[in-house]
Amino acid sequence: MADLPPEYLDPRTPPDVVVTDRTRPAIEDPTLGIPVPPRPPGPAGHRLVTVGDSLTHGMTSGAVFRTDLSWPAIAARSLGIDDFAVPTYGGPLGGLPLNLEGLLRKLEDKFGRRLGPVETAALPFVVHDLLDANEDYWERGPGSALPPATPRPENIGIYGWDVRDCLSFTAGRAAERIAAHPPRDDFLAVKPTNDDEIAALSVLDPFGPAAAQVDAAARHGRDGGIDTLVVAVGANNALRTVVDKRVEWSGPDFADLDAKQRYTVWRPTHFATEYAELARAIRMVDARRVVLATVPHVTIAPVAQGVNPEDPDHKWRPGSRYFPYYTDPWIAEADFRPDRHRHLTHQQARAVDSAIDQYNDTVVDAVRSARAEGRDWLLFDLCAVLDGLARRRFEDDPAAADRNDWRPYPLPPPLADLDTHFFRSDRNGRSQGGLFGLDGVHPTTSAYGIAAAAFLDVLAADGVPAAPVDFAEVRRQDTLNEDPPALMDPVFALLTPFLARLVSRARVPLDAPEP
Repeated sequence: MADLPPEYLDPRTPPDVVVTDRTRPAIEDPTLGIPVPPRPPGPAGHRLVTVGDSLTHGMTSGAVFRTDLSWPAIAARSLGIDDFAVPTYGGPLGGLPLNLEGLLRKLEDKFGRRLGPVETAALPFVVHDLLDANEDYWERGPGSALPPATPRPENIGIYGWDVRDCLSFTAGRAAERIAAHPPRDDFLAVKPTNDDEIAALSVLDPFGPAAAQVDAAARHGRDGGIDTLVVAVGANNALRTVVDKRVEWSGPDFADLDAKQRYTVWRPTHFATEYAELARAIRMVDARRVVLATVPHVTIAPVAQGVNPEDPDHKWRPGSRYFPYYTDPWIAEADFRPDRHRHLTHQQARAVDSAIDQYNDTVVDAVRSARAEGRDWLLFDLCAVLDGLARRRFEDDPAAADRNDWRPYPLPPPLADLDTHFFRSDRNGRSQGGLFGLDGVHPTTSAYGIAAAAFLDVLAADGVPAAPVDFAEVRRQDTLNEDPPALMDPVFALLTPFLARLVSRARVPLDAPEP
């Protein structure tokens, strides 16, 4: 732990976490200044294959539904790849597990853009019926069936997956989990039972029961080779800290697929052990170039709302990037009470961000080592991109921006009105946000366009030509921002007690008793 004053530190932070009070500098050179001999271009059966978690899968507003608008799919179009294979999802609300935007659209179809007293009284019952139909579709209806054997997706993102899942969680294990925990009709269910496993099967089953994510990528490598392989995992090694508002550092059983479910953040030494195993596995994949993405600072997501109930306009101290507390975005700042609402302290948030900085040192070292061996590996500093969008942390606080040498990520003109606040809208339109969806965790289509453009910049440094991302078209396809849900505020108030259950990504161990 760093030599910082006690008020900066949480005493439960493990000693291998080097706690810092400054933002890590962005890495702008994807090659890390290490030249490698150019590898002659040749035919590749797969020009782009992406391995990752929900950010790669394309989740937004609580569901994967428009996977053709995930950042890999947007980038593929700019690369001239017209047949980039993505998994697809249906359902009564459109998407797995619960499409909050789809829910609001259904309610708007029924009630219109304004709720009167009668509609307000009926709202809970209609919401229940829509959620129940969604649950039935995925647990017992068409959504519970195995996906077709082909095509094998080239976007191998799976929401909720961490580094160990990428290495070891197979399609067969997903099927075992579903069989071990059969769904039952739950009156208060918010999302379908086994939704993580259903998502895993939708991606991995076409590759066979023994395939984990990295095995699926290797299968593409044997099937004609890969031109560009992207690996973007690690966010879920820390994300549950902000989703659950709980810091539980990994223990010695961190690599056990069942035991690890109780941890919300990995110690840097544990992360380094797993990522080294992942890097070895990636070396075995037949790919012309490999792009490794850094891990975003999870505390930037608006699901972790920074609050200072005593002085809402200020952080815990002048020039800091942290608020005293981080709580759920549905808690009004003036109403927040540490003894009543779940939260993280600024010391915990700093420790989690510092651990992620060390994760990213591990990712950078993996790229550096590979390039020293003559391999064409590149760094995609996704963490720096999202840091550059952090409005409340830096843009609204010039002292913090100056102290951390913060540089804003320039938004293209079609997206210039969007920010990282929690999305809110009513019948008058969007009132704030726009870069994160309704779950407060995952980007909107517009933000996925930003990630795609940043990724293409990485490829450009390696001489890969691409058309620029058409941000005007991306914005037109972003239905949440182009047509903000008129009923978001009243429905949001109704769903508040259940939102934490929706975004939670914890899985039930195989040997756990049936609830």
